[in-house]
Amino acid sequence: MRRYILHRLVQLIPILLGITLLTFAMMRLASGDAVEAMYENLGTSVSQDIIDAKRAELGLDKPFFVQYFTWLWGVVRGDMGTSYISGQRVFETFVSKLPNTILLTVSSILLTVAVSIPLGVLSAVRHNRAADYVIRFLSFIGNSLPNFFVSLLLLLVFAVKLEWLPVISTGGGLTGLLLPTLTLTIAMAAKYTRQVRSTVLEELGKEYVAGARARGVRESVILYASVLKASMLTILTLLALSIGSLLGGTAIVESIFLFDGVGKLAVDAITMRDYPMIQAYVMWMAIIYVLVNLCTDLLYRRLDPRVRLGEEG
Repeated sequence: MRRYILHRLVQLIPILLGITLLTFAMMRLASGDAVEAMYENLGTSVSQDIIDAKRAELGLDKPFFVQYFTWLWGVVRGDMGTSYISGQRVFETFVSKLPNTILLTVSSILLTVAVSIPLGVLSAVRHNRAADYVIRFLSFIGNSLPNFFVSLLLLLVFAVKLEWLPVISTGGGLTGLLLPTLTLTIAMAAKYTRQVRSTVLEELGKEYVAGARARGVRESVILYASVLKASMLTILTLLALSIGSLLGGTAIVESIFLFDGVGKLAVDAITMRDYPMIQAYVMWMAIIYVLVNLCTDLLYRRLDPRVRLGEEG
């Protein structure tokens, strides 16, 4: 197991380098100048000499690969640079926003699992009955609504009309966390409910289920001990992708609710061309996705003996 993990981690190094190099190049090739944008955001007008001096101070006048390897060497030493806008250390700023995003991720995933798995199983068990039709209809509606529309709809109903919840989510309490969590859960739960239903239906049609029924095994035992266990591989794959995207910060939802997480931080950094902050966000996204995929592979090995037998063979 240790050798497998080490081998996978070594494989991830060129992937991370490629992602950082590509994003670094795209930011430098994008239209606009970071120094000019910085002074525009400050509301000041300066001469070209001051702009050139500031560009030289930040190292933006150097060749592309010199800038990239200077940044990369700083990352290896634990230094992600200084924000062009706030003047604060990038790593400390990024870490300060991370707890809110982690909290939003955990709450969204837990609520999604609590809603989608029971509804998906119920829909599969009640196949082509009233409950199945209702669940499929609701999941279709939930999967069709974009997050920004759901966000605005929830704000209109619960914050503006009913005044039960705050319009701005600070991320520091339950009331501020509730609306962003519901927004993310509606789309994910709708998608997972349909996937769980499809996977459970497929498993219920297999021969081992018919054999268990012929032996007199109770339906609940077949469902929870065999069918759900066999369906977990598909569900884990979907959850892994969602965890990666949520930990990266859902930029639209966090921006609408002004939720102080890494997604909103990234949107602000892109708007103001804060290159060090954008690069830190890209690094975080890349690391999260590759680590989540690694954890998913390890869970595959644990849950599915066929994977272990295939590797040993």
